[in-house]
Amino acid sequence: MGAGNRTPGGAVDGGNGRHAGDGERAVRRDEAVRAAVEQGLLGAGTPVAALLDVTGIRESAAALRAAFDAAVAPGTPVLHAFAVKATPLVAVLRLLDQEGIGAEVASAGELALARAAGVAPERMVFDAPAKTDAELREALALGVAVNADNPQELDRLDALVQASPTHSPLGLRVNPQIGGGTIAATSTATATSKFGVALRDEGAWEWVVRAFLDRPWLTRLHTHTGSQGIPLSLMAQGVAETYRLAEEINARAGRRQVDTLDIGGGLPVNFASEATTPTYAQYARLLGESVPGLFGGRYGLVTEFGRSLLARHGTVVARVEYAKSAGGRRVAVTHAGVQLATRTVYAPGAWPLRIAAYDAKGCPKPGPEAVQDIAGPACFSGDLLAQGRTLPLLEQGDYVAALDTGAYYFAHHYAYNSLARPGVYGFAPDGSGGVAFAMVREPQTIEEIVADSGGAHTDALTVLRAPGRS
Repeated sequence: MGAGNRTPGGAVDGGNGRHAGDGERAVRRDEAVRAAVEQGLLGAGTPVAALLDVTGIRESAAALRAAFDAAVAPGTPVLHAFAVKATPLVAVLRLLDQEGIGAEVASAGELALARAAGVAPERMVFDAPAKTDAELREALALGVAVNADNPQELDRLDALVQASPTHSPLGLRVNPQIGGGTIAATSTATATSKFGVALRDEGAWEWVVRAFLDRPWLTRLHTHTGSQGIPLSLMAQGVAETYRLAEEINARAGRRQVDTLDIGGGLPVNFASEATTPTYAQYARLLGESVPGLFGGRYGLVTEFGRSLLARHGTVVARVEYAKSAGGRRVAVTHAGVQLATRTVYAPGAWPLRIAAYDAKGCPKPGPEAVQDIAGPACFSGDLLAQGRTLPLLEQGDYVAALDTGAYYFAHHYAYNSLARPGVYGFAPDGSGGVAFAMVREPQTIEEIVADSGGAHTDALTVLRAPGRS
C-alpha cells in the first residue's frame, strides 16, 4: 500500500489527503442546493432543510472497505459496523447496509433502528456503558454481538448465558488509559474515562486475563480510543495495547480464545477545508506499521466508524430571514442554529463549521465580501453558527449552508424554543443532468411539537389535589 494507491471512484490517495472526489463533492453540493430551491424543498415556507449526498456516502463506505481489504490477510473476517449514534436515520442505515457496512448500536432505540433498516443481527454490535438486563436479553436472543463494559455487566452476562445459550459473540471493552486528545468530551481513553475496564488501574490487567480464562465463551476484546480531536498515533497505540492483551490471554489459555479484536472507530474529520484527511487508507497503513500481526489473519476485525463515514456528506441549508447590523457588524439571522448545531453553538472552538453562501436562487453567491455573524433562530445571544466570518454579503432571502453536518447535527435535534426538526432529503444525479431527491425524514409539524410536549395531557397537573382540598 504505497503512495499513490487508487481509491474507489478513481481518486488518488497520495498521502496528503487530497482527492479528486473532494472537488466533485463540492460540485454535487452546489447543484443540490440550487435544485432544492428550484424544486421547493427550500423557500419562504420551508426555510431550513438537511441534504444528504448519497453518492458521497457510497464512496466513503467503499473507501473504508477498500482500505482494510488491502491491508488484511485474505480470508480474514472483517465487519465494518457504522456507529448509529452518528446519524440515527433508518434510510442511512439501510443504504450503508447495502454498501457492506453493518451497525454498532448503543441503546435499545438504536438496535430498533438497525432492525428497521434490515441490518442482520450478525452484522450488529451492541456497545453501551449502561445496558439493562432487558436490553442484554434482547441482544442475546437475536444473536447480536455484545461487548460488556465492566465487571458488573460481565456478572450479568454470566447469569444470562447460564440461563439461556446464545449465538451472540461476547466480548469485553477495555480502556488502555493512554491519554486524551484536544477535545476532552470526546476523549475515551483517559485515566478516568467512563468506558471499559481501566487497564492501568492496579490489578486490572490481570483481572481481565482471568476473566477470559474463566469464561471460554468470552472471545472478543474491544477498545475505542479515537474520536474527534484524537491523533491517529494515539488511536494506533490504543489498538496496540489491546492486541498485546489478546496475545497474553491466548498464550495463557493455550488456545485461540480471543478470536476477534473490535478496534472501534473515531477517525477524525478535517472540518477546516474540503480536503479529506486523514483517510481510511492512511489509518490502515499506520495500524499495519504500529501493530505487527494485527492484519495477519489470527484475529477477525470489527470497526465502528461513524463521523468519518457521514459528516462530509450532509449539509444544513437555511434561509436568511433578516440581514441587519449591530455595532458595525453585519448579522444574517437564519433558521439554523442551536437546534441543529448544538455542539458548535455551545463549544464553537472545538466544533467550528464551514459556512457557504448562496443567493436566493440557490446559486453560490459572488462577492463583495464582508465580515458577518451567522445567527440562528433561538432566543439567546450565543445562538451563532459562525462569528466574524468573511463571506459574500448576505441579504434577506439568501441561503447559508453549514457544511460537513452529516454526523451529529441534523439527526440530533435539540428542541430549544420548540423549534421544529427539519426535513432530511437524500440526493443523487437523476440521470439527465439534474438532481433527484428522496425523503429521509419528514419535517416536523406544529401538531407533532404539541404532541411531543404532552398535548394529550393538558389537564394532568390541574386535576391533582391534596387530600381534603377541592
